[in-house]
Amino acid sequence: MKEEPMKGFWYVQNRDCEFFPCHQGEGELFNCLFCYCPLYALGKDCGGHFKYLENGIKSCENCMIPHQKGGYAYIQQRIGAVIRLAKEVGSEEADRAENGAD
Repeated sequence: MKEEPMKGFWYVQNRDCEFFPCHQGEGELFNCLFCYCPLYALGKDCGGHFKYLENGIKSCENCMIPHQKGGYAYIQQRIGAVIRLAKEVGSEEADRAENGAD
């Protein structure tokens, strides 16, 4: 999959955002399309540069994957894992509801 920065829906930049830039680097090519990374839910399997804080929260402040050139293609390659996770969680929730569990 070839990606061309600044073509159509692959690139969005919101300089008016109060948090812009939320990460340092990338300058003019900083991509805001995935403001919240859809791979966050994959936890340690997201493939990004993250760390877990002492309180257990996953911090992605050092990850530029969604915001840099090639980020769109990377996320599209991994989005199937997020979809599978959502199906698994949905199935588990449906089973609990069917069995009367909270």
